[in-house]
Amino acid sequence: MRIFLTGATGYIGSAVLDALVRAGHDVTALVRDNEKARRVGKRGGHPIIGNLADPDSFRASADGQDGYVHAAFDTTSGRGPEINQAALETLITSARRPRTANAATTPARRFLIYTSGVWVLGRSPEPADEGAPINPIALVAFRPAQEQFVLDAANHQLRTIVVRPGVVYGGGRGMVGDIFKSASNGLVRVVGDGNNHWPLIYDRDLADLYARIVANPDASGVYHANDEGDERVNDIVGAIRPYLPVKPDVRYVPIEEARSKMGPFADALALDQLVRSPRARALGWTPTLHSVAGNAARLLEEWRASRS
Repeated sequence: MRIFLTGATGYIGSAVLDALVRAGHDVTALVRDNEKARRVGKRGGHPIIGNLADPDSFRASADGQDGYVHAAFDTTSGRGPEINQAALETLITSARRPRTANAATTPARRFLIYTSGVWVLGRSPEPADEGAPINPIALVAFRPAQEQFVLDAANHQLRTIVVRPGVVYGGGRGMVGDIFKSASNGLVRVVGDGNNHWPLIYDRDLADLYARIVANPDASGVYHANDEGDERVNDIVGAIRPYLPVKPDVRYVPIEEARSKMGPFADALALDQLVRSPRARALGWTPTLHSVAGNAARLLEEWRASRS
């Protein structure tokens, strides 16, 4: 299939690009500059240079695709939610355009996948599946409306999907990668008491879910993506300490102090969540990794390799 992908050099999007290319899809990827275009091209994608904040820069390339994966989010302009909404409107408009006369071999329905996140659930000390009520933290207060916008766009020509990843790990990025970096530097700052659970997901396992959704013509609606390991932040910190040359100190930062320094992101770090993914598993999706703590040595080496 011909697929249009945003965020192809981001943490989630780069893993999704690899998974879609491995599955044999023809992926057109929106990137911001020539260097990112080069990286996407080396990985088998077809880059187009544009800007998520300027829909006119990618509108023509988005037209005529069989499906759309929106994995990008603008974190630099302060207008992320507004830019995200405009991008979704553009992609949905492209997805709804009539088929051309030579499109007989394309899928019966196009698809659009929107990348949200489990933080829309808010605090969930009891296991929460895809049907659980949402109570988003401030950092992602805009996402429920965008999720509904995407779901409401479905019709007989378009299936729409919302993927809610957990805390993504793997490679050198993300919140777990930040812990590895801090621990390697000798001091880990933990927001709260560290007994809160993070719903975790390995980046390659997350990407496999996207590929399964793309391949399944009946897949639609909301899908959670996490390994269901129910690990606490303290579990992660404790597991990596034996693999470091110098045992790091751990400082527990009160939430109010963290908010004063980090803003609403502090609440994300301190969020306690138990999340389940039954709809994703019904597609035959099974994460290959089920624990950060249980794979600490491997993941620490992977993190080091990504930085070399």
